[in-house]
Amino acid sequence: MPRMTAARAAVEILKREGVAHAFGVPGAAINPFYAALKGAGGIDHTLARHVEGASHMAEGYTRTHPGNIGVCIGTSGPAGTDMITGLYSAIGDSIPILCITGQAPTAVIQKEDFQAVDIASIAKPVTKAATTVMEAAQVPGVFQQAFHLMRSGRPGPVLIDLPIDVQLTEIDFDPGTYEPLPAFKPAATRAQIEKALTLLNASERPLIVAGGGIINADASGLLVEFAELTGTPVVPTLMGWGILADDHELNAGMVGLQTSHRYGNANFLESDFVLGIGNRWANRHTGKLDVYTQGRTFVHVDIEPTQIGKIFAPDYGIASDAKAALALFVEVAKELKAAGKLPDRSDWAASTQERKAQLQRRTHFDNIPMKPQRVYEEMNKAFGPETRYVTTIGLSQIAGAQMLHVYKPRHWINCGQAGPLGWTIPAALGVATADPGTPVVALSGDYDFQFMLEELAVGAQHKIPYIHVLVNNAYLGLIRQAQRNLDINFQVNLEFENINSPELGVYGVDHVKVAEGLGCKAVRVTDPSQLGAAFEEAKKLAAEHRVPVVVEAILERITNISMSGSDIASVNEWEDVATEPGHAPTAIKPLKV
Repeated sequence: MPRMTAARAAVEILKREGVAHAFGVPGAAINPFYAALKGAGGIDHTLARHVEGASHMAEGYTRTHPGNIGVCIGTSGPAGTDMITGLYSAIGDSIPILCITGQAPTAVIQKEDFQAVDIASIAKPVTKAATTVMEAAQVPGVFQQAFHLMRSGRPGPVLIDLPIDVQLTEIDFDPGTYEPLPAFKPAATRAQIEKALTLLNASERPLIVAGGGIINADASGLLVEFAELTGTPVVPTLMGWGILADDHELNAGMVGLQTSHRYGNANFLESDFVLGIGNRWANRHTGKLDVYTQGRTFVHVDIEPTQIGKIFAPDYGIASDAKAALALFVEVAKELKAAGKLPDRSDWAASTQERKAQLQRRTHFDNIPMKPQRVYEEMNKAFGPETRYVTTIGLSQIAGAQMLHVYKPRHWINCGQAGPLGWTIPAALGVATADPGTPVVALSGDYDFQFMLEELAVGAQHKIPYIHVLVNNAYLGLIRQAQRNLDINFQVNLEFENINSPELGVYGVDHVKVAEGLGCKAVRVTDPSQLGAAFEEAKKLAAEHRVPVVVEAILERITNISMSGSDIASVNEWEDVATEPGHAPTAIKPLKV
């Protein structure tokens, strides 16, 4: 039997489980693992500047392609606690990532040794499993089980904590005979699908709410096929955006309090039946449940049985992997269509597209300082359907989701439930690492950008080009807008006069100098008519220098973005809506007045 250190056995398992890349920061307690990583070869590594950044890079890497599992690595103590935010983000969005931490020797773990924190206990609430491995012989089994858990049921992250003496201990392990454990995923039965279709067919104005679980299951094609077979319009959730293209004739728009379309909410309020697949009825999607559910029959399909009924009780629930369920939905729908037993939904579907052409928000403004809406209009012109957008939270994300266009699954990569500031830069680096051949465009407000901007140096060091659109109003814009309800404007102002960059006025941080100091390129735009040229320049700079390129748009200080504080029937538009085609020149459909 071959003998090797437990650390080397762990690395060999990573390779046989399909891991080709890892993100992390070495340290004393994890150095034996790094020695094994170097000795074994076969796994590329990106050195992060912050361990939380490494966890978000792993998230971006996972979210880019079906089957990817991002790996982040850190030493003992604060490295693990730094990665808790990444684990929280991953479990909230059902994203499998593997977090590997070093630990003090087993003999001193309970003796307040230097950086000997009980990271497994800290991580348990935000992982599917968190284990400190106390016996070297258990390392192969713990890693094997980790991948089994990450792939089974509702996907999610796992943490493995390795004491330094455990890493260094030699064990018997034969990599050549190692086999991954098969993943378990619940599957719908034909009887369940037939009942769900009976309920759908009895309705007059049905909708499908398509969630991120469909993307996780790599089932977007099946969802589109099912929608087309039955003629049922589709509402993608924020995490499911891209399952079917924005310009598809069955795309009814997004619904919600914030990241929604005017026509999406209007279409939903006209519906009488909702089939939710792979979604979690997030509160920013539903708003007040009495408004959301009134007059509608609900069927909910989810891979996690306890998710069904968690937010509200559907009329019928099915515990199933989205791909397994949709394969049966397509099969049964084909049989019903061949027998002439599917209702004609063409009038209902056409009415959803009529609203799409009538209920639009204005994006074209020539104001200086510029309005953010114009930035997204110019992004629609500059970046095509192949673009992968990456963003996290804030008015920039909300407005982007309202006004940008997405055409493919995994081309809107968004941190949904956790929404940590600083997520965007490292996540974008993870996405660009996973798919270097596809344009990656990140979107941030100034505060999100400042949280982890040191990770731009990672893009410069490792030659990871992408474009980062930075909308700067020197404000915590979303929090300022929320504070209006309390009649305050308190501790949300970021402006100051930068003595080293007086030309910025009160906009404070000179992001161009910072980006350039970190080895990247940057362009500042103050006139909206120059945005298009700036985006083209950014593309050239990224291609030439192979580094991240920041395009900073200087915005007006205060803009209120459309949203509701309560329900989807009462969204406050704040700005004048589009009343003529020139107000929304990049809308999916020309404005119909």
